[in-house]
Amino acid sequence: MAIGKAPNGKAPSGSASESGGDPTVLVRELRASVRGEVAFDATARALTTMDASNYRRVPLGVVAPRDADDIAAVLAVCRAHQVPVVPRGGGTSIAGQATGTGVVLDLTRHLRGIAELDAGSRTAVVQPGVVLDDLRAAAAPHGLTFGPDPSTHSRCTIGGMIGNNSCGSHSVAWGTTADNVHALTVARYGGDTLRLERGAEGPAGLRELVASHLALLRTGFPELPRRISGYALDALLPENGPDHARAFCGSEGTLGVVTEATLRLVEAPAARALAVLGYADESAAAEAAAGLLPHHPLTVEGMAADLVREPAGLPRGAAWLFAETGGATPAEARAHAERIVRAASADAVDAAVVTDPAGQRALWRIREDAAGTATRMWGPQDGVSGGSSEAWPGWEDCAVPPARLGPYLRDFRALLAEHGLRGTPYGHFGDGCIHVRIDFDLLTAGGVARFRRFSEEMASLVVAHGGSLSGEHGDGQARAELLPRMYGDELVALFGRFKDLWDPDGGMNPGILTRPARLDENLRFDVLPRKPVDVAFGYPHDGGDFSAAVRRCVGVAKCRTEKASGPSVMCPSFRATGEEAHSTRGRARLLHEMLAGAAGGVITDGWRSTEVRDALDLCLSCKGCRSDCPVGVDMATYKAEFLHHHYRRRLRPAAHYAMGRLPTWLRLASPFAGPLNALARVRPLAALAKRLAGIAPERTIPVLARETFTRWLGRRWGKGAVILSNDQAVVLWPDTFTDHLSPEVGRAAVRVLEAAGRTTLVPGSGLCCGLTYVSTGQLDKARRVMRRTLDRMGTSLGDPLVVLEPSCAATLRTDLPELLPDDPRAAGLAASVHTLAQYLEKYAPDWRPPRLDRPVTGQTHCHQHAVLGDDADRRLRERAGLKGELAGGCCGLAGNFGFERGHWEVSVACAEDQLLPAVREAAPGTEIMADGFSCRTQLGQVGGVRARHLAEVLAEGLAEE
Repeated sequence: MAIGKAPNGKAPSGSASESGGDPTVLVRELRASVRGEVAFDATARALTTMDASNYRRVPLGVVAPRDADDIAAVLAVCRAHQVPVVPRGGGTSIAGQATGTGVVLDLTRHLRGIAELDAGSRTAVVQPGVVLDDLRAAAAPHGLTFGPDPSTHSRCTIGGMIGNNSCGSHSVAWGTTADNVHALTVARYGGDTLRLERGAEGPAGLRELVASHLALLRTGFPELPRRISGYALDALLPENGPDHARAFCGSEGTLGVVTEATLRLVEAPAARALAVLGYADESAAAEAAAGLLPHHPLTVEGMAADLVREPAGLPRGAAWLFAETGGATPAEARAHAERIVRAASADAVDAAVVTDPAGQRALWRIREDAAGTATRMWGPQDGVSGGSSEAWPGWEDCAVPPARLGPYLRDFRALLAEHGLRGTPYGHFGDGCIHVRIDFDLLTAGGVARFRRFSEEMASLVVAHGGSLSGEHGDGQARAELLPRMYGDELVALFGRFKDLWDPDGGMNPGILTRPARLDENLRFDVLPRKPVDVAFGYPHDGGDFSAAVRRCVGVAKCRTEKASGPSVMCPSFRATGEEAHSTRGRARLLHEMLAGAAGGVITDGWRSTEVRDALDLCLSCKGCRSDCPVGVDMATYKAEFLHHHYRRRLRPAAHYAMGRLPTWLRLASPFAGPLNALARVRPLAALAKRLAGIAPERTIPVLARETFTRWLGRRWGKGAVILSNDQAVVLWPDTFTDHLSPEVGRAAVRVLEAAGRTTLVPGSGLCCGLTYVSTGQLDKARRVMRRTLDRMGTSLGDPLVVLEPSCAATLRTDLPELLPDDPRAAGLAASVHTLAQYLEKYAPDWRPPRLDRPVTGQTHCHQHAVLGDDADRRLRERAGLKGELAGGCCGLAGNFGFERGHWEVSVACAEDQLLPAVREAAPGTEIMADGFSCRTQLGQVGGVRARHLAEVLAEGLAEE
């Protein structure tokens, strides 16, 4: 990495040993000087090699300071050892500025305090690690909010927003972060601190530097609402204050570390409405955006149809503007939105006003997830129809004057076509700021060369339209090299002198903004293997390439959201522990470093890695990331893959043999259910059994059914009875849990299906989806079980299949075809899988369920949420008069996870996230529902309540009719 020298001639390196010091001495001194955690191990380093950009730099270590004194101490020790420091918040920066080769300061772990919130003066005093949504929640009871709101508002930090001068969708109303900062306390490299506010003094020599370059500072900056590039030196002009806090905003960790910020709050509208305007094309929407600003909307956001996978309630059009309005009442907000619709009627082809909060959230989710969804573009590639291609940041957020947006977008699209590239623009049309992910080839030398050529030409195009290379996310490594094209050499040289006054030793985030690294250096893809890794799963959405699957994670960190909303599941282990290693992103980073291996990865022992194993140990395999992650990272599959390789030809944990092979043990135990249940009630024997099986001592061993479901069904039909399949017959899957542990669910499902006029068939005995083998990574065994199942299905293959256990249904729908990609029977079986509600809706649409008329709560199984969806279940509950929503998140038991020794505390914490509070808050007489055996078991063992499958509730209603 290229690091320019500071005035004293010193150049902090990324390694204490390179600068003449001993890393062990550095670690020892840091641990002696700070109260927070000091971690220089492989896991800590691997977790912070990347942010949400294309770049990767390996740090020496990570320090999580507890307070401002800790920050100052780290800066002093690192200066003494000439080691760089990189401040890091949520790690969602898109230009590479949250990566570095020295010591990373993790400001999210402890520095989360809101010291003061004064509603009268509309100010808040906060620490740098405060998550934006937490500040907004604290301000909401006072009718206030913090105006800037990036799409990462659920996990980005105030310190990071100050570092990047973040904006968000409401900047047309409330401006950038710099517009909303009153004062800052900042620690410099070496440990001394400065108080920054309007009229205060900055570092020594700064006043003289400004005074000697007044003409350049007055003429060198373009006038536009989203000028984020470079340093805001014009804020230091005499006529502007000078405002040192404003000048510090957007400095990307290159000047110092914010230890405390005093922020301005704004009044939050009591009610909001959303005017959604449809246009014939993207250019029409772009040209219309500036015309909406005189009507004072809170937002003017834009996106085109190539970002929208489903209609999602949008009005007609090929591009849309979202114009949010506020008011003291819902009627006032709606009236404001309707005025905007009337004003846009000449250009828009269709429009809608959305006042329902749920409807607004659904539409905003499309926009907020765009940073992830835009990385997978669907459509023709290389002459082949369909499929998806990878797309990356690089020109993520340049901005032009809003009135120039239409012509700029046309020129931008033309430049993409000239280079044979595709991108999906979206963003803050009202501010002229466009986000886009482009399908750069960053894996080959030719592709990287084209990336550079395009970036250089793109910079010239933005400048030609009077724009800024960065309009929100900062320059970082992605654009700092090109700043001379925007500002000229003289002003960029002045940026360097400004940096040197703040940081004479050059230790704060070197290689960013001034004396920058090249935009095509340190690419995170450089270290990944170029040939596909030998794996068990097919990875059909990633071309069979495990490396491509892992690099799906672009770091937007939606998995780091600490408070799940609605039906969201991801990521229960992170919400339980708060540790990056237990987030989907953290695990993906560790897998990335494992794949990098000898090419420079932090994890060097491949599939045998204990670091990856330990991080995956607390992954519940809930599959929530498969649907909730904007790019569809599927950590449950990656975990199964890793365990398959990690324990190949090695002794496994006892739980893998006990619970991983549960179907075999249950079949063997079934004839002895009575005696075994009695023995399980003898505490010493149960304790011994749990210890030998690797089961948590806090758990109760489930009761075995005295009569299995399949035996009951056989007895019901009579021995030797033959039932011919016909249009009124339905194949009911005899999953292990229903068959051996909760046959009452199967019996209830038969009653419901018969009431709907269907004849129930069971395809045979000994069938297994392979779930428990998959979840414990016994993939060779899983494939054998799955092939045997396909053989035994016989003529039932292709018939509609009802699977009562959601985890088994998800395994059949996804894992089966992905583990047996060459067997067409697997894809056929997967396509036939239905939940009970899905089957009834499709094949018995005229059947009327019993009217139950009672409130419900409980759990939507995480696998159903992620793979199967629960829309049909919701509609069936509504038709039955079962009112209310089931909880999102994960119950915490998650199959074998919650039973395994060492997982009890995390399992309970997951249950306490959403499920148990929902049950406790339920009114008397509320029906507790959970289709998953794990969910029902968790509710019984931890919550002390009995939950029932939807089939049981409906069957009871039928009996009462």
